[in-house]
Amino acid sequence: MLISVKSLKGYKLNSKDGEIGKVKEFYFDDKHWAVRYLVADTGNWLIGNRVLISPYALVSVNKEEEQIDINLSKKQVEESPSLNSDKPVSLQFEIAYYGYYGYPIYWNGASMWGSYPYIIRDREKWNKTDKQEKNWDPHLRSTDEVSGYHIQANDGEVGHIVDFIVDEETWAIRYLIIDTTNWFGGKKVLISPRWTDRISWNDSKVFVNLSLDEVKQSPLYLEEVLLTRDYETALHRHYNRLGYWTDLQV
Repeated sequence: MLISVKSLKGYKLNSKDGEIGKVKEFYFDDKHWAVRYLVADTGNWLIGNRVLISPYALVSVNKEEEQIDINLSKKQVEESPSLNSDKPVSLQFEIAYYGYYGYPIYWNGASMWGSYPYIIRDREKWNKTDKQEKNWDPHLRSTDEVSGYHIQANDGEVGHIVDFIVDEETWAIRYLIIDTTNWFGGKKVLISPRWTDRISWNDSKVFVNLSLDEVKQSPLYLEEVLLTRDYETALHRHYNRLGYWTDLQV
């Protein structure tokens, strides 16, 4: 199921033995555009530290109850590696974090989740993953930070990012929601991260290999309308691109 990041903010996080906080934001890597951590606002429970929850721990998203169930206990979360609230997520922290929980390292392999394009939650299969793939260095970005970044098309600016659409099965960012109102008076549209050329973090700008006219003529995105495969197919057909779902077909 596809769901927007902003709609998940404030969702309760239910551990095995009670609520640990609420969803604050997400960290994603700028290579695969996959969510690597959910950041929890723990209120007065763990003051001074950010609590990060890996998608490996996310069991289900309940829209009706506005909650996310996780397969960790409060004690596990409390004793996990501490990340000071004013420091970025370093590789050293991630190594300690993944070692503590025993998760497969996502940057050990060419696919989104190491050797696989999706999350393997069965611990019995973790030892069977191929660990001979070439490593890459993850660079994590905050969804809050990147919201507001401008989109640079081939022939000019076309809008700015207002939200992200994630796939709750793989926790990949499938689309950037772009507001074009200040550019051609218009509408919100979706652009896939797969269509980006590069990102200038210094200039707060995302460069896409698309023309202004292509984006302007793109299918309208309405937040109140469910994202269907028919809509996604029409969107990819408009840009003459293959859908991400073709990569997941066996």
